[in-house]
Amino acid sequence: MAQVSFERVSKVYPDGTRAVNDINLEINDGEFMVLVGPSGCGKTTALRMVAGLEEISEGVLRIGDRIVNHVPSRDRDIAMVFQSYALYPHLSVYENIAFGLRLKKMPKSEIDARVQRASSLLGLEEYLKRKPRALSGGQRQRVAMGRAIVREPSAFLMDEPLSNLDAKLRVQMRAEIAQLQDDLGVTTVYVTHDQIEAMTMGDRVAVMRKGELQQVDEPQTLYDRPLNLFVGGFIGSPAMNMLDATIEQNGSLAAVVGDQRIALGTETLSQRPALKSFAGRKVVLGIRPEDLEDAALVGDAPTDDVLVGRLELREALGSEVMAHFAIKGAHAETDETRELKDDTGAPETESRIGASAGEAVLVGRFGARSRIKEGDEVRAVVDTRALHFFDPETGLGIYDDLPAKGAPK
Repeated sequence: MAQVSFERVSKVYPDGTRAVNDINLEINDGEFMVLVGPSGCGKTTALRMVAGLEEISEGVLRIGDRIVNHVPSRDRDIAMVFQSYALYPHLSVYENIAFGLRLKKMPKSEIDARVQRASSLLGLEEYLKRKPRALSGGQRQRVAMGRAIVREPSAFLMDEPLSNLDAKLRVQMRAEIAQLQDDLGVTTVYVTHDQIEAMTMGDRVAVMRKGELQQVDEPQTLYDRPLNLFVGGFIGSPAMNMLDATIEQNGSLAAVVGDQRIALGTETLSQRPALKSFAGRKVVLGIRPEDLEDAALVGDAPTDDVLVGRLELREALGSEVMAHFAIKGAHAETDETRELKDDTGAPETESRIGASAGEAVLVGRFGARSRIKEGDEVRAVVDTRALHFFDPETGLGIYDDLPAKGAPK
């Protein structure tokens, strides 16, 4: 096993495009690190530089104690699992798993022992004589994993390995991969566009945007305390609602959205003391869908933490109701929020829902017992303890200790 260290690493193409810019990142021995971000953010390029499939333009890349900038891929002691599985169709499962070991002219008895051990770990024993075409997508992915495991490398590199699987199988396989990595204890760098995969699998997650690291931290910290607007909007599904708001102080502090006022309690202010200095100023208010609830399910909800709107779309999912409702106000418009909308297709979604001018459509994750119908008035209780606030000028989260923990150095 080994650490993987990026020291001011950049990738610059001949036309001047910086696919990766000045990355500093240390992946600890035995750690499961996930690189996540929208398409084109540089995460796969970063992984390919570790693999030796892309030249490093600037900086130093280490695997263990070795600088590997100019070390050929075959000599880096890494194993890569691709999105496409890259199996040989004319070889059996056994032969596919053993292929790399045979190239190294390893003794037959050692090859057999390693293949049997890997196939046992992955539940492939009964499929060893089959060809890839006789396997399901999940089984093919296990074969690709087996081929990596038998090499006993210092590090695993995985490039969106689950993207070709259906939704149910992806859930199963991400749990299996996370458990397998934990059992083997091998340093793993995993690239995905899917932030749910990132949150459920990674020991730590590195969020990338436009070739640069935005925040590196444990999944729950990214969710609870995002460093900036981009991280706040990217982490979480459905995405955080981002609204233009003004902080007002009339005795107590409140966030004003359109014509509605949300009182900010002492717990909110104790977590974000810097918010007091924004009195009288514009902020971006972030509300996660799970922090909105149908007031009818809450009982005696105070009126100063309720947003009133009109239900535009109801999605009943059995265990919950996704409520899309319009309120007077405006979505925050910054470079970060525009990029996030383009990545998720939010503009098209909003146009289909059909909010009127001067309105913003919010998504609330209501309890399954909510009986609201399209066209009804919605009274959504806001959990003010979980609100997020960002400076619209810098995009940074408003806390008390910026740069926040997890900020790239």
